[in-house]
Amino acid sequence: MFRLMKKNNIILIIFSALFLLILFYSCGLSQMNNSDIDPYYIVGSRENQEALRDMFLLLENEYPGSEEQFTVIREIINHYVRQREFPRLINFLTNRVNSNSRDPYNTYYLYIIATTYIQQEAHAVAAMYFNLIIKNYPDLTVSGESIHLASLNQLLSIIDNPEKRIWYYEELISRFSDQIDLGAAYFLLAQAYEQSGEWASAIRAYTQFLPNMNTNVPGFPNADIYARQMVDFHNSPKDWTFTTLNALVESIQDALDAGSYAQLERARAKVNFFARSWGQDASDESGIAGFHLLDFMRSSRISYATELDAGSNANEAYLRTWGWSQYLSTWYLYFRKINFPADPEIHGRWEWAGVYYGEKF
Repeated sequence: MFRLMKKNNIILIIFSALFLLILFYSCGLSQMNNSDIDPYYIVGSRENQEALRDMFLLLENEYPGSEEQFTVIREIINHYVRQREFPRLINFLTNRVNSNSRDPYNTYYLYIIATTYIQQEAHAVAAMYFNLIIKNYPDLTVSGESIHLASLNQLLSIIDNPEKRIWYYEELISRFSDQIDLGAAYFLLAQAYEQSGEWASAIRAYTQFLPNMNTNVPGFPNADIYARQMVDFHNSPKDWTFTTLNALVESIQDALDAGSYAQLERARAKVNFFARSWGQDASDESGIAGFHLLDFMRSSRISYATELDAGSNANEAYLRTWGWSQYLSTWYLYFRKINFPADPEIHGRWEWAGVYYGEKF
């Protein structure tokens, strides 16, 4: 009996010793792991600090580059974003990318760095990262969204340089045509080409926009009218233009003096000509549908002012005329200087571009 009790005591002592050893080892390992965490990254309330410690401990136990590790890192990112700890977030992700160059999620981490710089209004630095993502890192889809597509859209929101915008829009169109408003992209690409002086490319982009008319282009409520006018004018013979405003006005006056419908018709623009009242919206083309000069000149002689209207300037001019038949006797003939650098021989000439019905107000 005594021997049995002695044997049991020995076994108990051994198990106790093993338990203490395991407990000591576990505590030592926990302290060691906690000591490996940079205190710089543990911030916020006590609750937030505990959560961050747990996540950093968990981070080291996940396989590098795994989806599980990515999930932990996203939680750390969310903690920093909620606390607006942007410098710590940038440092954390920058160190991750530099230390784990083969991590398949580096594209996402760089995107978060870039958007964090936008939060701090450091747009130039953000643009550097967005460009780095597009040109040096493979695309990655997170929550159903392409990181490259998101980066291109971010760049277009912060970059004004037309040459760079051309490249971004061409990337959008060639790679993501099924995920963007293609009409808006073509129109804005054409605008960027215009700004950079690449007129042939601008006309080509406007032509590609035309099948996508009636799309919503931010900042350009009359985009479809503008694009159509540019393309139509480009494709027209432009044989109605005059070298100077004086030459144009004299030709109109001679035609009116002679009562010559044919001469007057030759002088007016054959594309983009308008006929509307002063208050009518420029996008309303109803007035031109049945516009035929001969119908207004059948039974009366047209008179005109000896001087151009006082509202005329270096780029636009108005000539008051009266005696037109039918509804409104008074017309203001509208002349404009042609702004079309795509054709240097035409750019700067003058055209009779339209008619305003009624007295000017």
